[in-house]
Amino acid sequence: MTLSPAPTHPPAPGPRRPIRDLPDELISQIAAGEVVERPASVVRELVDNALDAGASQVTVRLMAGGVRLILVEDDGLGIPREELPVALRRHATSKIASLQDLEAVGTMGFRGEALAAINSIADMSLLSRTLDTEHAWQLDGRTGELTPAARNRGTSVEVRELFYATPARRKFLKTDATELAHCIEAVRRHALVRPDVGFAIWHEGKLVEQWRACSHASAVSAHDQRLADVLGSDFVAQSVAVHYESAARRTDGQPAVRVWGRAGIPDAARSRADQQFAYVNGRYVRDKVLTHAARSAYEDVLHGHRQPVYALYVEMDPARVDVNVHPTKIEVRFRDSREVHQAVRYATEDALAPPRASLTAQAAHDTAAPGTPAPPASEFLKENRAFAQQGWVQPAINLRANQEGLVADFEAMWPVRSVSSSPASTENPGAATRAPADSVQPWPLGRAIAQLQGIYVLAENAQGLVIVDMHAAHERIVYERLKNQLDTSRIASQPLLIPATFAASPQEVATAEASAETLGTLGLEITAFSPRTLAVRAVPTSLALGDAVELARGVLAELAQMDSSSVIQRAHNELLSTMACHGAVRANRKLTLDEMNALLRQMEATERSDQCNHGRPTWRQISIKELDALFMRGR
Repeated sequence: MTLSPAPTHPPAPGPRRPIRDLPDELISQIAAGEVVERPASVVRELVDNALDAGASQVTVRLMAGGVRLILVEDDGLGIPREELPVALRRHATSKIASLQDLEAVGTMGFRGEALAAINSIADMSLLSRTLDTEHAWQLDGRTGELTPAARNRGTSVEVRELFYATPARRKFLKTDATELAHCIEAVRRHALVRPDVGFAIWHEGKLVEQWRACSHASAVSAHDQRLADVLGSDFVAQSVAVHYESAARRTDGQPAVRVWGRAGIPDAARSRADQQFAYVNGRYVRDKVLTHAARSAYEDVLHGHRQPVYALYVEMDPARVDVNVHPTKIEVRFRDSREVHQAVRYATEDALAPPRASLTAQAAHDTAAPGTPAPPASEFLKENRAFAQQGWVQPAINLRANQEGLVADFEAMWPVRSVSSSPASTENPGAATRAPADSVQPWPLGRAIAQLQGIYVLAENAQGLVIVDMHAAHERIVYERLKNQLDTSRIASQPLLIPATFAASPQEVATAEASAETLGTLGLEITAFSPRTLAVRAVPTSLALGDAVELARGVLAELAQMDSSSVIQRAHNELLSTMACHGAVRANRKLTLDEMNALLRQMEATERSDQCNHGRPTWRQISIKELDALFMRGR
């Protein structure tokens, strides 16, 4: 016989306590719990202040991962003697003075909480000197005592025994090595956006990281150099430049939104999202709008759940972004999130679109003729696109809609032989491709020489051997053509015999009612069955056998988070991707050299042709040097 547990009741309320003001020290410690999570939070706040003070060199010294000591030194403007005591008061700052200033913050710090919060939970002192004073002054955070001291112009903030006043918080800290890694990451985020400032990190008296100020005349070159210094030269080598300016303009003539930086190529994707850096007006942020926009730009070029790498910088009117969202200032809120989302997505997509085979041709040109400038990648793309259109028959895609949905005549998709081929070229399929070397620009993917196992096309270019997965390559070509030729028509839908109903949240009901037209474009009909129930009455024809409720929930969640145009585009792309996969040439199909060369030329003229629709690579380059190594030549 088992005894049931005795019912539990909430404890009886104690005697009523009067409402009263909290002591200033307790208020500061409560605020410190929001601002200071770990030593890295202190480092971030102090480096923010150093940059706002105009520092050109910032040095961070740590002990025990920052728990025993955090010392941040800069060569900025310094703090006058009479303002040192004010700097440690709550909500005291030089960054803003009115509501108008708060609505258009242009500095890293502005809340006036950090120094007071840190002083309430640690042993803190300030040492500062301005340019017009004879010596520095040091302020003891505990006693408020001011004493003369020696120092060059700038400020030093020393924080000892972090969380000594709140020992329970220390129990949540990790090992010294972990806390040190977080501190380095905090400084690294600042270094990536300020190449004009030098940064040095010392731990236990040893220099662990140093990034010298970049003195390039061009801001872009300086940022590329800093990215290479901080993230490694491979990051720059395996990424493409991003530059985008919105058509809308501000009152001062500047673009409403400007996006620039570097986006990693799909091959550089990682298993973790540990190299994704997004900045808004020079401030590192973690924002769902920016993350989703960047991820959506990689949707059909990444394989599986790989994570892209990027460093993207967004510049916009400070009045159009609210940085006063969270005490850590790492979250923001945009006045027009759709505008920012589209800018980041289009900027990244445009940067990733040109096929990278043209870069191979540029490298080959530099090797063959180092004294002459190589044609830009856009010229290779233009030349090859023109050649693909003129030298080979390119049948138009017969795309039509019927009762079963979108259907394409894929038999007409595969290129046939050159219309100018002579009878001799029919007997010798490779004759049509052997044009004089100076008749066209060097072909990035070279000239086809053979087919391997009915799967791969082998080609020779100036660098060596090119291996092409013909199904993956043709799949991308078909997919991009379909996207270009399909207009924004409605997706065919099929009514359900019995509507699928499900319990919906108020947000889902509101989204369904507000997005009825968009849902119809996607082939979905979702109506309110009751104030808390939605009914799915029609679904896309191609998804008629799927789970209607799950489909509806997913689409409504997307519509609630992002703009409707991106949802419609994604639905179209998924449908076209499936069609392209079934329409692309299959393995074991024998191709002539003419057909192989046509495929190569189309790849050079097709955007995003380096990956198939599923993110797999379509071609690989094996250099002569690598081939020599296989056979130990030159050893």
